[in-house]
Amino acid sequence: MRLGRVIGKVWATVKDDQLDAVKLAIMEVVDENQIATGKTFVAADTIGTRDGDIVFWVSGAEATRPFPERYIPSDVTIIGLVDTLDT
Repeated sequence: MRLGRVIGKVWATVKDDQLDAVKLAIMEVVDENQIATGKTFVAADTIGTRDGDIVFWVSGAEATRPFPERYIPSDVTIIGLVDTLDT
């Protein structure tokens, strides 16, 4: 799992059927000090994030696991909200 910060939302009226009802967020990757690394992704949002939320996310095959009933075409999925980060 990695850390990220939600910086926006994606609205798509036309998308793959497997993404139906899946929210999409724009997320920048951050380090343990919450400093942006320069990488930004569009991620499937399983938890209903808001702009500015610090989240943890997975990529690759693990990105499809939160959707056991279907295979979504996504490489990045937000799976949790960070309440506190103590480094």
